[in-house]
Amino acid sequence: MPDFTYEALDKAGTATRGTVSARDSQDAAVRVRALGVFPTRIADGKSNSAAAKETASAGSAGEAKVATSGKKVGRLEVLLFTREMADLLDAGLPMDRAFSVLIDQTDSVSLKVMLSAMQGDIRAGQALSDSLVKFPREFPKLYANMVRAGEVSGQLAPVMTRLAEFMEKEQVRRSQISAALTYPCVLIGIAVSAVTFLLTFVIPKLSGIFKDLGSDLPITTRILLGMSDILSHQWWLVMLVIAAVVFGFRSWLNTEGGLRTFDLIRLNMPIIGPLTRRIVSARLVRTLGTLLGGGVPILEALEISSSSVGNTAATEAILLARGGVRQGETLHESMSRTDVFLPVVRHMTAVGEETGRLPLMLIRTAETLDFEVDNTMRKMTSLVEPLVVVVMGGFVGFVVLSILLPIFQANSLVK
Repeated sequence: MPDFTYEALDKAGTATRGTVSARDSQDAAVRVRALGVFPTRIADGKSNSAAAKETASAGSAGEAKVATSGKKVGRLEVLLFTREMADLLDAGLPMDRAFSVLIDQTDSVSLKVMLSAMQGDIRAGQALSDSLVKFPREFPKLYANMVRAGEVSGQLAPVMTRLAEFMEKEQVRRSQISAALTYPCVLIGIAVSAVTFLLTFVIPKLSGIFKDLGSDLPITTRILLGMSDILSHQWWLVMLVIAAVVFGFRSWLNTEGGLRTFDLIRLNMPIIGPLTRRIVSARLVRTLGTLLGGGVPILEALEISSSSVGNTAATEAILLARGGVRQGETLHESMSRTDVFLPVVRHMTAVGEETGRLPLMLIRTAETLDFEVDNTMRKMTSLVEPLVVVVMGGFVGFVVLSILLPIFQANSLVK
């Protein structure tokens, strides 16, 4: 592995430098942080003048904001910024110096430009939360409100740490869902490709043989030949129908009533419904617990959480519960008005309210639900392979039967 030289700051703010072996600059930064210091520069012997010019070219804060609006900073980059900012603030570095460290450290041009704009706002006397609001694509309402609560309470470093942990959990959840869906999608893609190949290349070569038999073809054979003819000679019509269905479905989802109906269907489907309820509930209690733990008032926390669950039916249920809390009800009493929330969520909320440890109970409930979601998705994924095999076997059997039946029928007529 190549060697990288680094410059870093220890917890006392003293500058230090050294050399580490790593795969790349990001791996080198991880290895340097593992030494208990905060890297301010990572170099592999190449000139860093290009990065310096990129930073300088950002110009004023206003110009930086315009540049950032062109390219969105990635979710993972925001997560790394949050974690590193929390560590730097916890080490006692002033906000302006922490931004200087992060700007000097990052290799991402878009992130460097955005951080430069935010540092300009900080130097102009603005609060960090006010600067975050100017970048709504990168920092959602939940993020900005958490930071504002941390600034008001004087606990910005712990709040940033909570935010980093929350974002890490969300990133892990997205990665798990993506990994769980990859294998089924590959299997289904292979199955569809195999079926298309049979219908467009194999069956047309046999159609002439069937016509030469001279007898009425069985219904299964006629169906097979019809499907093959459509895919072989009218494939454009098939593509047109598929495109029309997809366009119509997406247009329906873009309507308020359509999206609400679809979300209700997702919550009440036989197998997908319970899994969707767990995912929605886990996202709700994790978001709500993180906000409450960061000092955000419960009414504001419920409003922010309602927009983060990804289901309009659940959003309406959360806003209904918020209305009950505003009228003086406890949160678990308000949640009991609807069946969207799982019983474990209502019971753990009640325990948290009774013991005065509501944020902790909500976070623990989220971890329990995440564990259940993981197990459920693993079970469902394990069932996809045999299901696809059964469907493919059934289709192949249908093809074989459709081919053999006219042959058997012709033999019987000859006899």
